[in-house]
Amino acid sequence: MATSTQPTYIPSKVAKSDYPLIDNDPHFRRVVGYARPSDYIYGTVAAAGGPGLLLAMEKFAPSQVGRGGFVRALRLSGAIGLIGGFLYFYQRSSLRFYGMSENAREVEMDMREMVDKVKTGEPLYGASTVTPHMQGVAARQSRYSALFFAVIPWFNFVNHNQHGVDTAKYYIRAEQELEAERLSKGTSS
Repeated sequence: MATSTQPTYIPSKVAKSDYPLIDNDPHFRRVVGYARPSDYIYGTVAAAGGPGLLLAMEKFAPSQVGRGGFVRALRLSGAIGLIGGFLYFYQRSSLRFYGMSENAREVEMDMREMVDKVKTGEPLYGASTVTPHMQGVAARQSRYSALFFAVIPWFNFVNHNQHGVDTAKYYIRAEQELEAERLSKGTSS
């Protein structure tokens, strides 16, 4: 496991947005874990769109390919629809991490998750098994990648510490909470 500090060769740019940046390179698990029910609904509707439209076209303008040909086309449109639906779901959740859509719920979830990690002494963004150099490479390759999903879907599966945010806020909140817990224990005994 790599334990040395990770140098930042290329500083992370922060895109200007109306909402606070949570993470400009969120890990795959965080994006899926922070997704809202509306993301699942939008993704499901997008996934069903391809086969649904194909069925509607077949009903109103039959292709006359026979049963075997249409079933294959329906399977293909279903597979493409599932992939597209997942990418749409993932992108909607990622945009909240970037601060490009309303993200108050995710900001609070992020603060809670990170403060809990600070309190337990865990690394904020997880332990990594790759070298610090490769962590930096992975960070540079997947930063803001959900904005480029139309060209190439790219996900972050590497734990690293280059996320474009000042992590001091998590430590400050953890200190405040620990102090409040200490004071409440002192007055109750």
